[in-house]
Amino acid sequence: MELDYLLDFMARLAANNTTAWMAEHRPDYQRARAACTELVRQVLARVATTDADLADLMPSDVMFRLHKNDRSQRDPEPYKRRMGAGLKQGGRHAPRAGYFIAIQPEGRSWLGAGTWWPTAEMLGAIRQEIHYNPDEFHRLRQAPELLHHFPTGLDTTGPQLTRPPRGYAATDPDVAWLKLKTFGAGKFYADDAVLASGFVDQLVADIAAARPLVDFFNEAL
Repeated sequence: MELDYLLDFMARLAANNTTAWMAEHRPDYQRARAACTELVRQVLARVATTDADLADLMPSDVMFRLHKNDRSQRDPEPYKRRMGAGLKQGGRHAPRAGYFIAIQPEGRSWLGAGTWWPTAEMLGAIRQEIHYNPDEFHRLRQAPELLHHFPTGLDTTGPQLTRPPRGYAATDPDVAWLKLKTFGAGKFYADDAVLASGFVDQLVADIAAARPLVDFFNEAL
């Protein structure tokens, strides 16, 4: 894998984020894409041996486009500053919780486990599952293995409601969790970690540590 080339390409793209530059450097993009594809292929091959939900997935099923689909008029950059994939049953856009790998230079490479920006229907199902099974939810989010790999635990810094969701009381002991609009744990990797020989091993171990929590969300879904 040429992960060093992938990081270098993404750094150059960040400094030259235009369609004209990309057109001139198409072979460079294809080489960087191939490096990311190989990383995803190796991770999929490893995790699929213990997670049936991820069996039979190909890199093409899970890798995201580099081109932005939701660019606003205030965003002049046509391309994302990261390259990556969403590993979940049904592929990257399936309404499921899963694992999200992003490669980005300057220590911004990232692994997320859970679901980000779920639909209203998905949010309702997850909130209901937390409400019905709070002990299991808290056991999983506080599991020592999860916190060893994801020291910050379930992210509570993202978007959330200002009031309790409809149908839940303000006095609910789990109201702070029920207000969340995204449910996941994440961690960043330094560039040196991405380039280390054991990076795939690290990703696989981190995914395994998060799987019980991800399975909890998928049971709800």
